[in-house]
Amino acid sequence: MKLLVPLALLTAASVASPAFADDVYDKCMKASDGTNASWGQCGGAWMDRADKALNTAWKELHGAVDGDTATALLDEQRAWNDFKEKSCQFYANGEYGREGQVLSYPTCRAEVIEARTADLKAYLTDVKGDN
Repeated sequence: MKLLVPLALLTAASVASPAFADDVYDKCMKASDGTNASWGQCGGAWMDRADKALNTAWKELHGAVDGDTATALLDEQRAWNDFKEKSCQFYANGEYGREGQVLSYPTCRAEVIEARTADLKAYLTDVKGDN
């Protein structure tokens, strides 16, 4: 049992370290008390920030297009939303333990959302360049 605690902490640190791409998440994790509950709060806040940035990018892009382009982008966004809701669920199902739920899942989901936000911003750059 004594070996499991250091192993769990080492595993948690190695899983969490790639997520430190978000400075606020990094600071939250460093300030946390090291419990799953506090890690879960840090991850949840990161996913919320990512969602807000996504929504801002979507509104800007959708406001810049019309006609068939607007229709196609709306269809694409709806399909992406379906994907997002299914993404990273394997971490949240319990098979990767509590750390999978509070470290890996929010990291994975936030990165999925951030990737889509980057795509939307690139689309917007293309749209603005064409006008």
